Amino acid sequence: MIVMTFGLLVVTGCSSGSTSNSTVKPAPTSVPSGPRHELGDGPAGPAAEVIGELTGGDGINLASASTGPAVPKEGWVEGEFAVQGTAISYQSEGELPADGKFELTEDARADYRTRIVVRRPSQTKNFNGTVIVEWLNVSGGLDAGPDFSYARNEIIRGGYAWVGVSAQSIGVEGGPVAVRIEAAEAAGAGKGLRTIDPERYANLHHPGDAFSYDIYTQVARTLRTPNGEDPMGGLRPRHILAIGESQSAFALTTYVDGVQPLTRAFDGFLIHSRGGAAAPLGQPGAGIDIAGTISGRPTLIRTDGQAPIMVLETETDLFGFLNYFPARQPDSSRFRLWEIAGTAHADTYLIGEIADLIGCPVPANSGPGHYLVSRALHDLNRWVATGVAPRKAARLEVNAAGKIARDEYGNAKGGIRTPLVDVPVDTLSGEAAGGSVACLLFGSTTPLTAEQLSARYDSRLDYVNEYRDATDAAIRAGFVLRADRKELLAEADPNRIGG
Repeated sequence: MIVMTFGLLVVTGCSSGSTSNSTVKPAPTSVPSGPRHELGDGPAGPAAEVIGELTGGDGINLASASTGPAVPKEGWVEGEFAVQGTAISYQSEGELPADGKFELTEDARADYRTRIVVRRPSQTKNFNGTVIVEWLNVSGGLDAGPDFSYARNEIIRGGYAWVGVSAQSIGVEGGPVAVRIEAAEAAGAGKGLRTIDPERYANLHHPGDAFSYDIYTQVARTLRTPNGEDPMGGLRPRHILAIGESQSAFALTTYVDGVQPLTRAFDGFLIHSRGGAAAPLGQPGAGIDIAGTISGRPTLIRTDGQAPIMVLETETDLFGFLNYFPARQPDSSRFRLWEIAGTAHADTYLIGEIADLIGCPVPANSGPGHYLVSRALHDLNRWVATGVAPRKAARLEVNAAGKIARDEYGNAKGGIRTPLVDVPVDTLSGEAAGGSVACLLFGSTTPLTAEQLSARYDSRLDYVNEYRDATDAAIRAGFVLRADRKELLAEADPNRIGG
């Protein structure tokens, strides 16, 4: 079954597990991959107990950018595991401060049993030592892994392991859907895994998003030192990176500001497309109110910890209902902000082949966001491992009217540049003209007219040469990986140029 949720394809009935009832499979053994982590030596605390691999039912229920396998059949393993424990919630004396320096203390306790999805190299020799832990996104009412989709090329070729965590209650128990899409509702959006596929997931239980932060911590701990079954198949990480997009980025903002200082569970953070506010601490038995979160006051990300932090922002994120701009902050020794011209909160790379079937008034953004996510992941990993920080980037230009400044072709000025905006055949924008909330998040692509193109380029050869030079400039500037050069060059469209 294939449906769309929050700009993603949800694929069910696609799993490496068998069709029998859920069972525990013995973990394979291998030689540890080398030295343990350097930064994540947080205080001792409970780790999630991995109680077995989930099999049966309709297979792994998770989002994907395509209908193909998430990882290659050769050299890679995909599995899904039930994890359990007793998590704590957090409380703050008074309102969470806008400077991001949260002072949190332990509040309630509750038992949980959730799931993690693991995608990893099958052999130690192909593992680069870094595990990416994605806080799965639930805005569409179903668990989604958007940053795996965006960074998949870099994850596979770089030999990372990826773990997706059902950290929030709606993914497991169901609840109100923030971004409604008809096809996703038909597939069970808002019903939760337990209801969608009871054969596989009936034994899961989530006590509410107040406990999501500690659940996320406990998963990281068990990835370092297995508690129960070993979901990593004997691989031992040197570094563990936290990553999350959109609603998950709101939650990671809160995690960095208040939880990471207490746990030091992660070695680095990639926070992708956050709005201006931080997620609330939540209430037991309920999901986080995302509408209330978005309207919260702008909050900085604290930078006084050891773990480096990268924030990626699209055009969509700066203004409108997400309103990141008031929380914009300068780079520092532990912080990098990349704002990317020509990008939207979600785009055609993410929503794949159904981009034209969503019913939005304009075509979705087809910009370069995934190239920057891959570069950011690569550079964050290098930063954590070697101390070499990523390049600093120019901010998107903002005009006197408080909007993104645009050139004569309607493309954003400033920010990180790629050939898709500097050598344009389209206007690529994070803004969209009306439609549903989902449509507003997808931005827009508007083809330049034949007259504009003929005035801009002398010939197809002129366009191709200029596009190639802009691609190489983006690579030299440190914002596109050389490994992505061929793919980026293939996005050139000289047939649009007359003569």
